[in-house]
Amino acid sequence: MLDIGMSEMMVIGVVALVIIGPERLPKVAKTVGHLVGRMQRYVADVKADINREVEMSELKDLKKTMDDAASTMNTAMAAHVDEISDEIRKTEQEFSRLSNPMMHFGLAASAVSAPVNQPSASDTEDLEAPSQMELGLGEAGSADNSPASPASRT
Repeated sequence: MLDIGMSEMMVIGVVALVIIGPERLPKVAKTVGHLVGRMQRYVADVKADINREVEMSELKDLKKTMDDAASTMNTAMAAHVDEISDEIRKTEQEFSRLSNPMMHFGLAASAVSAPVNQPSASDTEDLEAPSQMELGLGEAGSADNSPASPASRT
């Protein structure tokens, strides 16, 4: 703060003793001490305010940098999502085109449609599986009609 040495303080003290007098010197010294303490506290408060403002500006700069980075990342991610969505849509279209042979040759599925024969109730009766008797296997449990094992053929 002030660069005052011990010898300079002695000179100030002697001059104050001569000018102020021995009766009022303790009160004046006490008042001067209070004023110096207030001045030191005021200077410390100003320094703390300046440091807070510097930190706030640094934090604002850091926040701005982080917001810019986040918006850049968000934009990049949105672009990648759009690219991936386009690729998925193209792949689905290609799959649909290749899975339908008529579309593969450029023919519309509705233009060339084969009639679909739905079996009627009388047709389904004719399509029942033949029984073992009809196949010539005989009864299911008889040992005579069972196929011979490879060991018995020899």
